[in-house]
Amino acid sequence: MNASVLSNNLGTTLPLSNNVVRNFIINPTSVTPGVNLIPEKEYLLIKGRSCPDNALGFYNQIFDSLEDYKVKGYKNLRVFFNLEYFNTSSAKCLFILLKKLNSKEEGSLNLEVNWYYEEDDEDMYETGEDLSDCFDIKFNLLPVENY
Repeated sequence: MNASVLSNNLGTTLPLSNNVVRNFIINPTSVTPGVNLIPEKEYLLIKGRSCPDNALGFYNQIFDSLEDYKVKGYKNLRVFFNLEYFNTSSAKCLFILLKKLNSKEEGSLNLEVNWYYEEDDEDMYETGEDLSDCFDIKFNLLPVENY
C-alpha cells in the first residue's frame, strides 16, 4: 500500500497529509502527568504529578512528538505546565523540554509558556521563575487557588 494513503474499514483509501501531526495524549497516573499535544490548536498541556522511576524514558515520548511538530512546520506553541509536584529527574526533563523547544536549529517556534503554581507554593513559583530566567521565551507565572 502507498504510504501516502490510509485504508479505512470500507476498503477505500484516504489521502494522508505528510504535514499533519496527530494529537499526542498520555493519560495521567499517580506518578506521571497527563500530556495533551493538540497541533491544530498549537497547544501542549502537562498536568499532574511527575515522579516516574525513569523520567527520561517518559519524557522522551514527548520530546519525539514535539520534534515531529517542529519538523512538520508548525510555528507557534502555547505550553501549559500545571504540575502539583515533580521530582529532580523530572525537573531536568522539563529543562530539556524547554531547551529543545527554544532551539533555533531545526526551525524556530514562537513559544508562550504558562506556568501554574499553587498560590502558597513558593518552591513551585521559584522553579517557574528560575526556568523563565534560563530561556528567551514569553513566560507567564500564574497562581491558582488549589489543584
